Amino acid sequence: MSSAFTLPRLFNKAFRATSRSVRPSHLALAQTRFMTMASPATKSENPTPDESSDHHAVVSTFDLFSIGVGPSSSHTVGPMRAAKIFIGDLEEAKMLDRVASLRIDMFGSLALTGDGHGTPDAILMGVEGEAPDTVETTTIKSRVKDIHTNKSIRINGTHRIHFDPEKHLIFNYFQSLPQHPNGLRFCAYDKDTNLIATNEYFSIGGGFVVNEKTQMDHGENVYYKKDEEVEKSLAERQQQDIAVAALPFRNAHDLLEVCRREKMTIAQVVFENELKWRSPEEIRDRLLKIWNTMDESIRNGVMASTEAYLPGSLKVKRRAPGLYNKLLKGLYGPISVSKYNDTQIAPTANPAADLASRPAAHSESPLSLSILPKRERKRFFLPALDYLSVYAIAVNEENACGGRVVTAPTNGAAGTIPSVLKYYLEFISENPERDVMEFLLTTSAIGMLFKRGASISAAEVGCQGEVGVACSMAAAGFTAVMGGTVDQVENAAEIGMEHNLGLTCDPIAGLVQVPCIERNALAAVKAIAAAQLALNGEGDHRVTLDQVIETMRQTGLDMMSKYKETSQGGLAVNVPVC
Repeated sequence: MSSAFTLPRLFNKAFRATSRSVRPSHLALAQTRFMTMASPATKSENPTPDESSDHHAVVSTFDLFSIGVGPSSSHTVGPMRAAKIFIGDLEEAKMLDRVASLRIDMFGSLALTGDGHGTPDAILMGVEGEAPDTVETTTIKSRVKDIHTNKSIRINGTHRIHFDPEKHLIFNYFQSLPQHPNGLRFCAYDKDTNLIATNEYFSIGGGFVVNEKTQMDHGENVYYKKDEEVEKSLAERQQQDIAVAALPFRNAHDLLEVCRREKMTIAQVVFENELKWRSPEEIRDRLLKIWNTMDESIRNGVMASTEAYLPGSLKVKRRAPGLYNKLLKGLYGPISVSKYNDTQIAPTANPAADLASRPAAHSESPLSLSILPKRERKRFFLPALDYLSVYAIAVNEENACGGRVVTAPTNGAAGTIPSVLKYYLEFISENPERDVMEFLLTTSAIGMLFKRGASISAAEVGCQGEVGVACSMAAAGFTAVMGGTVDQVENAAEIGMEHNLGLTCDPIAGLVQVPCIERNALAAVKAIAAAQLALNGEGDHRVTLDQVIETMRQTGLDMMSKYKETSQGGLAVNVPVC
């Protein structure tokens, strides 16, 4: 019988197999492709793109930027996806009706900070068949309360079984699975308490989910990230995962070489790669949807009640609404806060016709050159850096409340990139639609490099892998839309990370609030500063982005676990919670 999990007769064998040591970097380097966990080949200092193309850094922009719910991509979005995948696999194997009870174990960081990060609630919603990008966030609390009260849950939204979260949702505080700090184990039992299915999943940051021992008909291990419908066919996912990038690159050196060889910007290179998976119209629509969701999260954050508090024991009051109101009054006079400047972009009525109307002179050139033409250098003035801070705080307060945000590249770092892009659109942009596309495509390329070369998981490398990466990505994107060269973009990304090296993850009470919210605001300001430094130079610099990424990886490996999203060190132990 086909099954995407280990069956009872393989139970002992499976857990012996998954207990062997696997280097953390293997999971951090997971790509959207079929993969095994074998040791990667030794990397040369500057490998060429055509060497072993299956190890290139290219993943889809829409895997890095995905729409989900707060407060954490690794602790909320990932676990919800993992639960939905497991339940979907049960349904596919026609075993759903046999399930009478479930046991779900959380390990490592998921256990230590799970309560504050909303992990249990996310898992319960995933079991009920919800996905992070579509779940109605306003109903989560009432549904979770119902599960606790009635001690039952509706698997996949249809099949109700006995389930007591106090007994069947287990926090393994002092255990961690060797493959990754964010581990989950699902076990399904029949009415006679016989184990009928089990699997382990690892949430590796940014909402990405890996499970090493998945058994499929084709005999391969599969990397999962279902960003829309987990029920989409495996064949369809396979087709995207094995697609060869049009312009592959492994590291920043390769990326710059591709740009020079093809006479393209970074955004154009990423666009050409996306064309392997999607039409130009779909790429544009999905990029605009990402930005509109980002803008909506800013709106929700600044328009919230000035008397509202964030959930949890810290009793942190929302600051974004009051700060935004003060900014409006100070800049424009006594204008009500209801005058929010909406920068969402409506999709073109007929995008296909719009593309078809482009000059024939571009017909033999790559499509990206006509959609994202190279731009003149811009000059900018900073009317109010406070806006960057308010926008970032607004997004992360929404995230802390379990609202809908975009992983950028994670939920904990969700405010930095939207705030920088919002600032650019409000004060500098002359072509918002094109600027959104170029900004997001450029930032995604930098995120790909960090994901392959190090990690975007705070549980692996500390907050340098989340807010640090977001700062680097935002600096690159801002430099690109300001008309910087590819060398200046790479320089800005390097500066953005170089001065976040060693940043720890020490959330007080396990909540994604302190110091996470302010940290996003400062990262946004640092991103603009990094872009300024790069734009004022010629792209020449002593430290390369590749060197910084490798340094970040080594720093993460050396960092003590108490500073990696466990709330066992730093501010988490030195700030009392009353």
